Amino acid sequence: MKKLIFSTLLFISISAVQAQSPKYIGAMKSNLELLKNAKTFNDYLSVSAAFERIGNAEKTLWQPYYFAALSQLRGESEDKTVDKDATGQKIDSLLAKAEAIQKNAELSVLHYYNEVMEMTVDPQTRWQTSGVAMEKYYEQAIAQDSTNPRIYFMKGETVYHTPESFGGGKAAAKPLFQKSVDLFNNEKPSMDFSPRWGREEAEGLLEECSK
Repeated sequence: MKKLIFSTLLFISISAVQAQSPKYIGAMKSNLELLKNAKTFNDYLSVSAAFERIGNAEKTLWQPYYFAALSQLRGESEDKTVDKDATGQKIDSLLAKAEAIQKNAELSVLHYYNEVMEMTVDPQTRWQTSGVAMEKYYEQAIAQDSTNPRIYFMKGETVYHTPESFGGGKAAAKPLFQKSVDLFNNEKPSMDFSPRWGREEAEGLLEECSK
């Protein structure tokens, strides 16, 4: 499957983070900037470790672990030599730490993303097991928050890259990208450092599906 690209990664609502301590806000903003500019897998690992340290220090905030996991996912998306199974286990552990604080749709989206990456190791033999897990996280994310645009974008990516003979292709993916874009148009930050990535990619693939 074509690697996932997230060129627009992070948009932070400054007003939404003012309730947090200045130290936390500063550390998160600094590392989000490092994540945005990361180039190599080691860059992504370094910023992931920094986010994990923030999470371990704060203890009650799931967002640092979320971005630690997202950093690893972005890194393995950019580097084809990465051991995706080993990275996937680390991502699972980070998401487990986040979910011990709060289970939500954003974390289910990253579980879906992680399953996609692990499936790419051997799509032909892993499709059945990974496909079941992806569907589980897709349904779980919608049950947690049906207005999350990123889960429809992720599902659309999967359908887009699935052969038409197996129910995929542009025509099948287009309604999912349209749903994602519609939700992005109405998305408002509801929590501190809430994830905001995926809009440009969803819009781009929706345009591709219309050609």
